[in-house]
Amino acid sequence: MLRVNNIEVFFVNVIHVIKGVSLELQVGKIATLLGANGAGKTTVVKAITGMLHTEEGEIKSGSIEFDGERIDTIGSEKIVRKGIVMVWEGRRILERLNVEENLLLGAYGSSFTDWRKKGEQLEVVYNYFPILKELRGQTAGYLSGGEQQMTVVGSAMMARPRILILDEPSMGLAPIVIKDIYEIIMKINREQKTSILLVEQNANLALSLSDYGYVMENGKIVLDGPADKLRDNEDVKEFYLGLSQIGKRRSYREVKHYRRRKRWL
Repeated sequence: MLRVNNIEVFFVNVIHVIKGVSLELQVGKIATLLGANGAGKTTVVKAITGMLHTEEGEIKSGSIEFDGERIDTIGSEKIVRKGIVMVWEGRRILERLNVEENLLLGAYGSSFTDWRKKGEQLEVVYNYFPILKELRGQTAGYLSGGEQQMTVVGSAMMARPRILILDEPSMGLAPIVIKDIYEIIMKINREQKTSILLVEQNANLALSLSDYGYVMENGKIVLDGPADKLRDNEDVKEFYLGLSQIGKRRSYREVKHYRRRKRWL
């Protein structure tokens, strides 16, 4: 299990970005972290994956645990070896390499020690993404957006993750492509028992697939609960699903009776 315990994150020792965030991801489950741009979602996953240092960020208080062990005090490469793997937004591929080379790169730095097992895992990836097997020799920079997204997810799968973190996997993709990719993600969750943390703005889609959800605003978790209950929550309907009862969208600041769960106090 992954547990984030009341973390406070600062950048350059001055800018207070994450303000007491706590969340959990149970074994074999899917959780989603929702919020608008700037809410702090990506900063939270950078804290989990040990990547805050790339932007002079630091966890000033709180802790992050995986299987009962603290991981906020170790480097990102050790976190990957423990089985926590991140797929960043923006489909970050090496454009001049072909598809298979991009996939194989995902195994480096993981727990693999036997090259033959990498070959076996490659076949597992091709089983989930048959189109990538057909395109294995294609230069990655010439792939469509959907094919590139499949490539980065497949590359992450090469590390045999126990937890797969997906940052905005639907961004910039056509609805039919998003549907196909999420069906594969759900299949990976069911068959590989891989725990998945979705970081999304597409609340309707994410909550329809998840077991549990968290809503972030201004560096805080303001609402959380089982995904089906969040989908029925009137505030979530209004601000994230566009289903306002009064026929127009509003900001949280305009809602006098919006109740926040102040877990950071």
